[in-house]
Amino acid sequence: MGLSIGIVGLPNVGKSTLFNALSSKQAEAANYAFCTIEPNHGIVPVPDARFGKLSEIHKPDREVPAQVEFVDIAGLVRGASKGEGRGNAFLTNIRDTDAIAHVVRCFVDDNVLHVDNRVSPASDVETIETELVLKDLETVEKRLDKARRAARGNDANEKRAVGVLERLFALLDKGEPARMITYEHDDEILIVRDLGLITQKPIFYVCNVHEDQLGKDDDALVGEVAAIAKRRGVPYVVICAKIEAEIMQLPPSERGDFLDSVGLTEPGLDKVIRTGFGMLDLITYFTCGKQEVRAWTIKRGTKAPGAAGVIHTDFERGFIKAEVIKYDDMVSLGGEQAVKAAGKMRMEGKEYTVEDGDIMHFRFNV
Repeated sequence: MGLSIGIVGLPNVGKSTLFNALSSKQAEAANYAFCTIEPNHGIVPVPDARFGKLSEIHKPDREVPAQVEFVDIAGLVRGASKGEGRGNAFLTNIRDTDAIAHVVRCFVDDNVLHVDNRVSPASDVETIETELVLKDLETVEKRLDKARRAARGNDANEKRAVGVLERLFALLDKGEPARMITYEHDDEILIVRDLGLITQKPIFYVCNVHEDQLGKDDDALVGEVAAIAKRRGVPYVVICAKIEAEIMQLPPSERGDFLDSVGLTEPGLDKVIRTGFGMLDLITYFTCGKQEVRAWTIKRGTKAPGAAGVIHTDFERGFIKAEVIKYDDMVSLGGEQAVKAAGKMRMEGKEYTVEDGDIMHFRFNV
């Protein structure tokens, strides 16, 4: 399934540097506003130790990890919702993504320009989120006007829409994102979902710091973002985009020593990718064999036929049974034949809910 995470933030906060490190692409990263105009796209493998272990066991001809697309979106500025700084185009690019990684500058460096000539993470977050909220407010206002007109004609569906849209408008008008709304009925979820609101998307913060700030639990600038994240109920990660870019320029064999030298146990990029993937409420199941080990991405709660359909629609249409092996059993016993011999492989039907890490083989007939 196609998944995309938009990288947003003010100009010169390190978005393109982060994107380059994530995707190993070379989007332009420079010390001036609106360096990025058109969005850059990069497909990134999702770090997963389980995938590597399964590849070790099966030694396949081909390995296909789970993937997510990151989109480097140009810096937003105050007034973007009204078109300032090419804001309308940039906001449309954000709307096309599934989740948002909001990069926040949490470092002081006189050599790196700040669009507002000061470093204040809390203010930066407020600037971006205000513009996103204002754009959504515009969208909701138009839909609410339409619903009110239709409701006067006794349209029952539109009368229900008026209620949730009025609550949503009031929420946005207070500066709160749409994801904070409380629904009273299930049909309200569909009404709001159809609006495609930006602030309804899952979001997490990426605190971009200097190297000497890494590992500090009491950093004041990071603390500003942490407080906002806690209030919003969303995650945040701390990285040094410059260091991450340097890591990705090294041969893989040298990266471990470099990480040790800067006091890191893993690249910060891995945390960014896993956090974004997790925000979308996704899980991974695997298909394994000599020809290929592949990770497949599905929504949590997907039944076995739906999981099969990710491979091919014929698999879902003609689904009969699924052979399921738990990851821990595969690893502890060392292979599929040993799992079968131990009686650990299960046959599951159409009502089976796939679990994260399942290793599956589908029986179907079309």
